[in-house]
Amino acid sequence: MMKLVYGGSGSGKSSYAEDCIMKFPAAVRYYIATMKIFGEEEWQKVARHQKLREGKNFAVIELSESVGLAASEISGKNAAVLLECMSNLAANEMFSDSGAQKSADETATKIVNDVLELEKAADFLVVVSNSVFQDGNAYDESTMQYIETLGKINCRLAEHADEVIEIIAGIPVKIK
Repeated sequence: MMKLVYGGSGSGKSSYAEDCIMKFPAAVRYYIATMKIFGEEEWQKVARHQKLREGKNFAVIELSESVGLAASEISGKNAAVLLECMSNLAANEMFSDSGAQKSADETATKIVNDVLELEKAADFLVVVSNSVFQDGNAYDESTMQYIETLGKINCRLAEHADEVIEIIAGIPVKIK
């Protein structure tokens, strides 16, 4: 079973997603962390998320790209998996360290295929994503391509997910 949880920055989506994972009767709970840490702001965000997970006995897997690789580690273990966060993963996959940039379709297809591998391996998968495309602003070309990519990923995952929940000001709204 897969659940997609999305919302704006600071909406409460991470807390909601963790609550979902904690309610699922799993032998093992995995947290797949996708953030690349570049500075103090990222360290603060990681520390906040670690505090949220404190005492919940998550096995943490840090994968900033190719999250499907975690499938072999979790397969067959009665596992509940929290994948956080799609916006980081999309940026990491789209903009490589070498400076090469993948297309929106190429990036979306790779990420969705990786997530589907995780879903096959896990008994329960919760994917956290962001709404970054609702402000109506136009940005530079690479940012617009990133927004398009994340939108494609969210649409494809929503189509496949058993449940889709949008978090609005801390309130979960069931979409599907």
